[in-house]
Amino acid sequence: MKNFLVVGASSGIGYSIAQGLIAQGHTVYGTSRQERSSQTSNGIQWIQWEAHNAFDINAIPNDLHGMAYCVGAIPLKSFQRASDSDFLEDYNIQVLGAIRVLRAIYLKLKASGNASVVLFSTVAVQTGFPMHSIVSSSKGAIEGITRALAAEWAPSIRVNAIAPSLTDTPLAARLLSSDEKRSASAERHPLGRIGTPEDQAQMAIFLLSSASSWITGQVMHVDGGISNLKI
Repeated sequence: MKNFLVVGASSGIGYSIAQGLIAQGHTVYGTSRQERSSQTSNGIQWIQWEAHNAFDINAIPNDLHGMAYCVGAIPLKSFQRASDSDFLEDYNIQVLGAIRVLRAIYLKLKASGNASVVLFSTVAVQTGFPMHSIVSSSKGAIEGITRALAAEWAPSIRVNAIAPSLTDTPLAARLLSSDEKRSASAERHPLGRIGTPEDQAQMAIFLLSSASSWITGQVMHVDGGISNLKI
């Protein structure tokens, strides 16, 4: 069985990825911003980490087979109201946080001989939505670094990204806070429903596995069809 790191494993998509990997018999090291009373719970080996900080590589084994970076935010503001600090803070969490982890774990990923990295973008990078300039900017950088590292780290480490549409997670709770909002969001998607954490987790687990061993440098759209289809 393999060792995986899930950054942001305490809820939502990250938690679903961690549980899916554990169900397959893998060992999962998960990060959480909160300190845990027990080092292990729900099958996850917990590491306390916050995106602004350096990552402690001593917390994970020397052979690391994959990493999913699931830390994120959905800062929705009009462009005119968004400040420099809004853009910088989101970039720090979404992009520099991922860079800090990737830089720290590179040698451990390489040591496994055939590792996989999964990052998260958003459907809003390739499909323009109002109020999304902050998150689209940072996630656009994620798509860029996905392709750059896929080229630089081949053939020993694969790097891919997932671009979800709105998914029913705690992060999106305020966007789905009423039946009216949920219904309107579902109707915008050709498949007629809101995404679930499991929808995204299944793609992430596939990309982390050897079943996707000839896939790298890709941005996979798990978005209910909203990016490509008109209904």
